[in-house]
Amino acid sequence: MSPIAGMADGAPSDAVRRILQAHRRLAVVGLSPRPDRPSHRAMVHMQANGYVITPVNPRCDEVLGNPCVPTLEAAAEQGPLGIVNVFRRPEDVPPIVDEAIRLGAEVIWLQLGITEPASAARARAAGLEVVQDRCIKMEHCRYFGGLNVVGLSTGVIGSRRMGGFHP
Repeated sequence: MSPIAGMADGAPSDAVRRILQAHRRLAVVGLSPRPDRPSHRAMVHMQANGYVITPVNPRCDEVLGNPCVPTLEAAAEQGPLGIVNVFRRPEDVPPIVDEAIRLGAEVIWLQLGITEPASAARARAAGLEVVQDRCIKMEHCRYFGGLNVVGLSTGVIGSRRMGGFHP
């Protein structure tokens, strides 16, 4: 039986909450300029909630009004790397993690569906915190509000949905 998405060797929930509170800068490797892509939708939410986004994507100039940088090293030149959020295939993760370690990042966050145990072990051994197989937007919503059954904020605080049948 395979693990449930988001329940792989990630970080305990209390660590995830603390990470999201402590680090407000995200260097997002693989952030897409296309609004239909998960990385784009997740970062719309994070930016709207006060996180500073540095898109790491050599194939575009700007995402969400933020200038893209071609490498993680270029992102580090703009300031300390808090969370390195990775939206890439598992086989692309090892060199990203190695570069993040070299540049002094504090957290490696591999998005939902992405795990890379050897890279995670290297990062932990170097003193970085690691979150794997979890969506940063969903985790933010879980702790700070904004997530409902379809993953969107309704803007309503309460136990009943607006409209529809109410017994």
